[in-house]
Amino acid sequence: MSSIPEFAELLADTGKSAVHLEMRDAYFSNPRFEAWQDGQRVDWDDCATWWRPYHQDIAEAVARGVTVRRARIVSEPVTDYIRWEHYQTRANVEAGEQVRWLPRRAAWDLLLPGTDLWVFDGRLMRVHHFSGDGEWISKELSDDPALVEQHAAAFEKVWERATPHDEYEVK
Repeated sequence: MSSIPEFAELLADTGKSAVHLEMRDAYFSNPRFEAWQDGQRVDWDDCATWWRPYHQDIAEAVARGVTVRRARIVSEPVTDYIRWEHYQTRANVEAGEQVRWLPRRAAWDLLLPGTDLWVFDGRLMRVHHFSGDGEWISKELSDDPALVEQHAAAFEKVWERATPHDEYEVK
């Protein structure tokens, strides 16, 4: 595929499910993470301060019946970045995402993709490429049925083992 639509467009074209597999212990830094490191915390009562276009896209998809799930495979003890992700995941949950966490030691026997990805309706996959230090490099799109099916199956195996967000304690 020559042109890769933005996430919002892919999600808008999704009718049933969107799943996201994340496997890095750190991603590129951003101002919200840096503010958290400096001790700033989200005012969860003031939605306007933390609600982003991404959250709106998720909320709209969920409202029209799309199930959105995210599974994170993490090393323990977790990095500061993962500790921050766990903290701010409340925003994802408020938007309607279901989120689960799987310690890397509990995933050792699973055959996993080499990079993070989204699968939309089990028919289309967007793969994310990062540098070693977590900087965004590029994305790819695949609609190859066998490839998408393999990656969707890998996600399901992770999902089955993972702990729901509200039960997972960062260590």
